[in-house]
Amino acid sequence: MRASIAMLPVLAAGLFSAGPLLAQSGWSGSTPTFESDVRQKADQAEAERAERRKAYPPVVYPKFMQGGERPDIKPAEPPIVYFDQNEEPGSIIIDTQGRKLFFVLQGKKAYQYPISVGRDGFTWAGTERISRIADWPSWTPPPEMHKRIPGLPITVTGGLRNPQGARALYLGNTIYRIHGTNNDRTVGRANSSGCFRLANEHVVHLATIAKVGTKVRVLQAYAGGVSEGAPLASLFSFGASEEPAKPVAKPKPKAKKPAPKKTDVAAAPVAPTAPDAPAAAPATTASTPAPAAAAPAAPAAPAAASTETPARPTTSE
Repeated sequence: MRASIAMLPVLAAGLFSAGPLLAQSGWSGSTPTFESDVRQKADQAEAERAERRKAYPPVVYPKFMQGGERPDIKPAEPPIVYFDQNEEPGSIIIDTQGRKLFFVLQGKKAYQYPISVGRDGFTWAGTERISRIADWPSWTPPPEMHKRIPGLPITVTGGLRNPQGARALYLGNTIYRIHGTNNDRTVGRANSSGCFRLANEHVVHLATIAKVGTKVRVLQAYAGGVSEGAPLASLFSFGASEEPAKPVAKPKPKAKKPAPKKTDVAAAPVAPTAPDAPAAAPATTASTPAPAAAAPAAPAAPAAASTETPARPTTSE
């Protein structure tokens, strides 16, 4: 029992100190291999190659180059990571120092793409919006690039020989783009002139979910926390949904119209007439002198009982 109690602080320390371990990318023998060490070695190798290239004669390309084949590249979905703070869903965050691009999803989640960023002196920060998305874009090096690297072509059509790759997402009115690359070895390094490179499979995936007008925030370093596993708080949610369900408004019952009242209108009794009765005598005209006052009429004799049944009054509805 005492041994179990003594082990609790050790277990707690191991549980809540998992953050630094996320920087591990694997093990080499009995020692861990950290991502920062791998990146440092890659940068050193790239710097050595750049020094060797200086000794080579400049390569002169044709002024107008054909990019070559344009194969159908299938999109590859990157891993999903978790933020520790809210970000705008549907936006893009670029972490220059971490060399990651995040497409923000609902519920503090995001797709995480490894990218290449600008080398020293070519990094930048700011907020832009995607102004255009192009399949197998052409490439026209700007004048300042022609000055740095003589012999570049004036333009290159889209294709496998084009350094822009399978897709390009243009950033506002700037010369910078988020684009693919036909050389996956360049991904994850600081070797561009300010653009952001993804593997072709990843940039095709990004181009299917990003739209023209999508906000892009380019940061020197992302200040929030990012983890590959779900946050600890979500382990105790017991299946609760990340977003509360919106209440559904019940339809109001329609008011019933009052039924019209039935009014019984008694029809005036109609005296029965014989089918072959003679027509009534015409009425006297106004010129006929009125008869003198008649003597009081004798009381009428009681009428004989009629054998016909009088018509019953009817109702109209």
